[in-house]
Amino acid sequence: MSTTIPRVLVIAGSDSSGGAGVEADQKALYAHGVYAQTVITALTAQNTLGVSDVHITPPSFLAKQIDACLSDIGCDVVKIGMLASAATVEVVADKLLEWKNKNEKGAKADRIVLDPVMISTSGAQLLPGDAVRGLLHHLVKDVELVTPNVPEAVLMLKEGNQEDIRSPTDLDGLKQLAKDVYANLGPRAVLLKGGHVPFKRQDGKLVKAGNEEEREIVVDVLFDGTDLVLNESAYARSHNTHGTGCSLASAVAANLALGYELKKAVRRSIQYVGMGIKKSLDFSKGPGPINHFHNVQILPFVEGGFIEYLLDREDVRSVWQKYTCHPFATQMGDGSLPIGAFKEYLIQDYLYLTHFARTNALAAYKSTGMDAITAAAQIVLHIDREMALHLDYCKEFGLSKGDILAHKESLACTAYSRYVLDIGQSQDGLALQMSLAPCLLGYGIAAKRLHTEYRDKHDGNRYWKWIENYVADDYQEAVRVGSDLIERSVVKQSPSRIEELISIFIRAAELEVRFWDFGAHASVG
Repeated sequence: MSTTIPRVLVIAGSDSSGGAGVEADQKALYAHGVYAQTVITALTAQNTLGVSDVHITPPSFLAKQIDACLSDIGCDVVKIGMLASAATVEVVADKLLEWKNKNEKGAKADRIVLDPVMISTSGAQLLPGDAVRGLLHHLVKDVELVTPNVPEAVLMLKEGNQEDIRSPTDLDGLKQLAKDVYANLGPRAVLLKGGHVPFKRQDGKLVKAGNEEEREIVVDVLFDGTDLVLNESAYARSHNTHGTGCSLASAVAANLALGYELKKAVRRSIQYVGMGIKKSLDFSKGPGPINHFHNVQILPFVEGGFIEYLLDREDVRSVWQKYTCHPFATQMGDGSLPIGAFKEYLIQDYLYLTHFARTNALAAYKSTGMDAITAAAQIVLHIDREMALHLDYCKEFGLSKGDILAHKESLACTAYSRYVLDIGQSQDGLALQMSLAPCLLGYGIAAKRLHTEYRDKHDGNRYWKWIENYVADDYQEAVRVGSDLIERSVVKQSPSRIEELISIFIRAAELEVRFWDFGAHASVG
């Protein structure tokens, strides 16, 4: 198993509301399976309604953060966001150049995605003019990708002495603006975000939309000096767009770190942010954040902890209590169970065990790995030993193998065994294991309970041998093997599939309860 993980170093400001800045960066990187390190350029007191204060990190401390990250964990890609001041720009540029020149493997910091955070959503300039000029002089020309929106692209070009630049009013203007940024500012590639110039489709062409109702399409323009790529996406009719620029740039950095070439990294990132807007939740007073985790499936248990989680669920706990603490089992423990009821059970239990062996053999057949096949085979072999002991035990109650095989299955036995076999035929191997699990786990748990409660007062209990059979080492080992088999497989399932599997388990447990209910089987003399 690999012990490496793609690494992105984020250099940006902090958003106390969690929707933008390094908080958004970390969420986007996590959602892509990438390790994030953070260098905080500034602390902000802000929420979705606005920024009330900014505390800029001292340049000397900023330099120490960069050194701390690159001298230890290193990085594959650097993502730069808000730089706050001219001094911040200078120290970041100097430090990244220093590490680039060191040429240390894993810490060169030579792949940079720059999100030039300069203009707020309301149109206010966030970065002072000297800081913008410092950014153009020290950083932009060295980055792999710069990701301005339209106002930021215009501002950068004007600060770069392109005074005649105007905001685009059509698709050709948008494409030209991306080319101008590339030609005049020197990055290796430009991703011009087109959200400020939404389009509608008219007569087969894209034309600038006139009002909110007409807005249909957003075009983000990627230009690398040779290829110009138009990334079209549906206009998002949501006010939850806080932190989209940060999230997009970090998603691109993540995809680059994962090994995607630039065009594909950009396309994947645009799709990620678009769906994040679509799946966003309304819980803020202002424009809220996107849903960074729309593509992340979070399991409600840790690896190896599924069965504990399963048995502690409210919808499982009740039926599991009825099953493992069933009066039938309790009366076996204290020796008060009527002999006729036990003989009925012994016959049907033997008939069920035949089907139980069939289903475990089916589980082996449906498995593709030798570990799973071997585990299922071991359970079948244990069932064979259990059935031999079962027959010996039955003789003590006057029941021969011929008597048992001559008996018809009860409806409870048929319903339970055919349910399990139907699951095995119609679904996958894990579903089959889940249908078998109540029997495997429940007998072990019930027997342990009875053995603990009655071991000091079992003299004369004719049913004690049954209890000892299920607390024996070989049966408990079968429980461990079956549990491990489920644990290894269930962590690979989606949350919705896990819910389906739990429903199968609950139904099988209900059928186990019915199997022990008094009167569930035909009377035996």
